[in-house]
Amino acid sequence: MKAKIAASILTADAANLGNAARQAEMAGADYLHVDVMDGHFVPNITFGPTVVAALRKVTNLPLDVHLMIEQPERHITAFAEAGAHILTVQVEACVHLHRVVQQMRELGVKPGVALNPATPLASIEEILGDLELVLIMTVNPGFGGQRLIPATLDKLQRLRQKTEAIGWHGELEVDGGINPATVAAAVQAGANVLVVGAGLYNTGTTLAEAMAHLRKAMGD
Repeated sequence: MKAKIAASILTADAANLGNAARQAEMAGADYLHVDVMDGHFVPNITFGPTVVAALRKVTNLPLDVHLMIEQPERHITAFAEAGAHILTVQVEACVHLHRVVQQMRELGVKPGVALNPATPLASIEEILGDLELVLIMTVNPGFGGQRLIPATLDKLQRLRQKTEAIGWHGELEVDGGINPATVAAAVQAGANVLVVGAGLYNTGTTLAEAMAHLRKAMGD
């Protein structure tokens, strides 16, 4: 099955997010990835539910919302009501992870969990069957445009092997440093959803051209 591309608006022109979303859809992106940062869990501050709601009005793409925030359970309802299709929380930010995942399911969104580069796979072993997406961070979260950490691809490969062994059929997503030079290695390691920001929006070409270049590098 062809890997999906989630266009990340984190590195798009903040004054023209609606246009960035429409361009991603026209270029053939599969998801629109929205990085939510609170200035506490990560140093940066980005988007809230109102931005997600605004994006929902201008694109038909599923909204893949990544909550890099403390106490995400306090805000999940607002993001679900704003139109998120997938909600991903950081395992490091959740004291009661199972409860948070069930909360997402009750709200009708696909539950996902993200792991930072230094967080072991064992942290999701007991809850993997309740998830529909696992996001392996291939950089330390908080800023766009970083270089992929090579060791995270080994971690991804080990997770892919585990999921195949137990028959888990959710999505394995990677985020950070994904571009034409790294995308093939990420897919080979097991990713079937690739979050791409700078590799689409900051290439000096049109987004459609950048998307075509990326898919060619993937072998599509």
